[in-house]
Amino acid sequence: MLLRVIVVSFVFLSFLNYGNAGITSTFIRSEWPSNDIPIDNKEFSIPKGHNAPQQVHITQGDYDGRAVIISWVTPDEPGSNEVKYGTAEKRYEFTAEGTVSNYTFYQYKSGFIHHCFVDGLEHDTKYYYKLGSGDSAREFWFKTPPQIGPDAPYKFGIIGDLGQTYNSLSTLKHYMQSGGQTVLFVGDLSYADRYQYNDVGLRWDSWGRFVERSTAYQPWIWSAGNHEIDYMPYMGEVTPFKNFLQRYATPHLVCKSSNPLWYAIRRASAHIIVLSSYSPFVKYTPQWEWLREELKKVNREKTPWLIVLMHVPIYNSNGAHYMEGESMRAVFESWFVEYKVDYRISNTRYNITSGDRYPVPDKSAPVYITVGDGGNQEGLADRFLDPQPDYSAFREASYGHSTLEIKNRTHAFYHWNRNDDGKKQATDAFVLRNQYWASNHRRRKLKKHYLKSVGGGAAI
Repeated sequence: MLLRVIVVSFVFLSFLNYGNAGITSTFIRSEWPSNDIPIDNKEFSIPKGHNAPQQVHITQGDYDGRAVIISWVTPDEPGSNEVKYGTAEKRYEFTAEGTVSNYTFYQYKSGFIHHCFVDGLEHDTKYYYKLGSGDSAREFWFKTPPQIGPDAPYKFGIIGDLGQTYNSLSTLKHYMQSGGQTVLFVGDLSYADRYQYNDVGLRWDSWGRFVERSTAYQPWIWSAGNHEIDYMPYMGEVTPFKNFLQRYATPHLVCKSSNPLWYAIRRASAHIIVLSSYSPFVKYTPQWEWLREELKKVNREKTPWLIVLMHVPIYNSNGAHYMEGESMRAVFESWFVEYKVDYRISNTRYNITSGDRYPVPDKSAPVYITVGDGGNQEGLADRFLDPQPDYSAFREASYGHSTLEIKNRTHAFYHWNRNDDGKKQATDAFVLRNQYWASNHRRRKLKKHYLKSVGGGAAI
């Protein structure tokens, strides 16, 4: 099935939702301009200069946010693998050396793809970096996250199903105005698989240039969707995720993952786990084995917010991807509940003999947020199931992006921002309360700690 809408790509968050339940938005978009932007449009412009670096993007490179992986493409020849960087603009104190490779897809031959690991960075620091040399050199910057800690505030963007349409452009521009510091990208990047033969590779290139306005300046945390599979036997291409894995590096080795499609990082006050919906995940597979061990590493004293990203919704009330996540739910939901995410519903009691077929309220179960429709070609998925299930709090078919703003160990704010005819419209918002730290037991523990740290006579 094809991904679309707000019931598409999937983010599972460790907190409590106090929103209004059972709302289906009455919003109806008057037009659906879902065509891809022409490939010769200025939005895909090639940087000036011979062999100038292009398609620049960064992601977190280590477990705790003191490293980045900087990636770029040189179209004509390998060129330099160096990244020069420092804490002052145009004063580059340090140099890191990367790797370079290229690949073919049908008769398309990629440019030279560079990945450079830059580590030893300081937390909460702005770094400037330079790629290339001479007239073709290009300069960018990024800021590292604060040190890992339970009250480290941070603002994530959440984008899924972006594509390269005019709706995609609207979403990208609106996100860049949001103050988000890092994107949690929940799959379906370029939609290049809707093309054939050499155009597949060319549309991966155009998408890389299209998103560079954001990806060169802040990390995007990548997860893969069905449009990254690129299984095209009629072209002789039968290696899944070939384009994605060549172009988009992930820090899977630092968390002992055997595959770039599933991995984990910690950033500010969040522990983020990325899963692959389209890779084997049943018992004893590498992904299953890895997740079992990674969940044991979650320390809610240091990272109160547990965020799990995957592409296919586990709970879904839209015809798109309906029941597609059921097999993953059956395998992983008990772990999500066991590791104390927060109140909503679960279906852990169900098996083929129990007769308990429906989700029930469960104080140990997670909140599920389904985010998609960054701007994909396919248009909006408005085939919502009727009646709306009890587990569904709010749903709307619209293009846009979300933000998740973590304030401290107890509270965060979620916003869905709709693109309404090119304008940003705040559509849905609610407060998330972290059950782990909001309980009376945790508050008493925290109060005792603060009293001890400031002296017995202090009043809190």
